[in-house]
Amino acid sequence: MALEALKGELTLSQLAAKHGVHQTMIAAWRKQAIEGLAGVFSGKAEAADGASAGEMEKLHAKIGQLVVERDFLAKAFGR
Repeated sequence: MALEALKGELTLSQLAAKHGVHQTMIAAWRKQAIEGLAGVFSGKAEAADGASAGEMEKLHAKIGQLVVERDFLAKAFGR
């Protein structure tokens, strides 16, 4: 719907009637789409991807640590 709103072929009220969603929601989605597009062309999206990659590494390390702890406790309790 945000793409349809960006195209401007239909008014917000026409889009709202077509999809059964309130006009303010479509306007908010359109605004978010415009802001997101600005981030794509300014390089902010690449920075966000780099941050998420670092977060993924931390999460994988934590998973590994928890697996080792679980295995150690399983052996300690004689499973």
